[in-house]
Amino acid sequence: MKQILLIKNGEIALKGLNRTTFESILIKNIRRRLKPLGDFKIERAQSTIYVEPLSDGFDMEEAVNRIKKIFGIAAFHRAWAVEKDYAAIEAAAQECFSDILEDASSFKVEAKRADKRFPMDSPAICRELGGALLARYPHLRVDVHQPEVTVTVEVRERAAYLHAGSITGAGGMPVGGSGKVLLLLSGGIDSPVAGYMMAKRGLEVGGIHFAAPPYTSDRALQKVETLGEKMSEYCGRIPFFCVPFTKLQEAIRDHCPEEYFTIIMRRMMMRIASQIAARDRFGALVTGESVGQVASQTLQALCCTDAVCDLPVFRPVIGMDKSEIVSIARRIDTYETSILPYEDCCTVFTPRHPKTRPQLAAVEAAEAAFDFAPLIQRAVEDTAWKLLVSE
Repeated sequence: MKQILLIKNGEIALKGLNRTTFESILIKNIRRRLKPLGDFKIERAQSTIYVEPLSDGFDMEEAVNRIKKIFGIAAFHRAWAVEKDYAAIEAAAQECFSDILEDASSFKVEAKRADKRFPMDSPAICRELGGALLARYPHLRVDVHQPEVTVTVEVRERAAYLHAGSITGAGGMPVGGSGKVLLLLSGGIDSPVAGYMMAKRGLEVGGIHFAAPPYTSDRALQKVETLGEKMSEYCGRIPFFCVPFTKLQEAIRDHCPEEYFTIIMRRMMMRIASQIAARDRFGALVTGESVGQVASQTLQALCCTDAVCDLPVFRPVIGMDKSEIVSIARRIDTYETSILPYEDCCTVFTPRHPKTRPQLAAVEAAEAAFDFAPLIQRAVEDTAWKLLVSE
């Protein structure tokens, strides 16, 4: 008798002729996330992915924690694989589920007989195993509608699998099946959530951050890298680009009207991000902007920002309020890092009275006071790169 994981696909089941491709990507992602934990085997059969530990040192508890964060999985089970023999099934059920059945007041048995050669049909399995468990645990009662515990027996080709309850997966589509996007990663609460939501749709996520030393500190940069590492538990490995932004911000301060500082800064960021995205074959930009949250996120300001972009700009939290964003940030464990008091470049040279409804012509006229192109090109060329990953 051995404990294994039975993984059920989510949306992949709807993919028709492309289903095998997406399943292969999902298996690759599972293999990468579990590799540090020990030796294991992954197989696919009958709409289920089987993860079987091969070594005594395999950490099943940590494997469960990691599987929960892999997109493309609707649900999974910690199951016991036993011989396809009713006596073995009954003995295993009484041994494996004794703790939860002792503490429960009601239960039911479900059976799925995929292997029709097994001599007992599903109702017979339910009837015999239910009777045996009632005899062993007389305090229990059968409740077929809302039981506290559901003992499930799946008789498949290779073995019978027993489990009592499923674990909810992350849902979505497997990362790597939908293309690549480049996330503007500020260090705040919103952008990690935006990256998480894009990864849930199967997109590989890269991060780009704008650092402005000495106005921003090394601790601020480390905070952003920590966020990227936390995101990688869901998003996979994150290519991370750090742009030296000081000269551009100083030029904006010295040559542009103060009320346009923020919107012009955002336009410079988008120009740089667009160039790096095009160079490294990212198909779109992603931001954590939400309409009306700050002065640079009004409808007019967003239109002025997008005017410099050659790529689509996705804003997955655009219609969410702060409490909704914070709820997701807490769930994915980025919130506490995001609120660390290390300022990023968006707080440098903040105007006292920013334009909240800028007109594109006025913004372009304000930019024309100085030739920013050489500084933009230099920033692109001097951008540093590293890979962020949580093992």
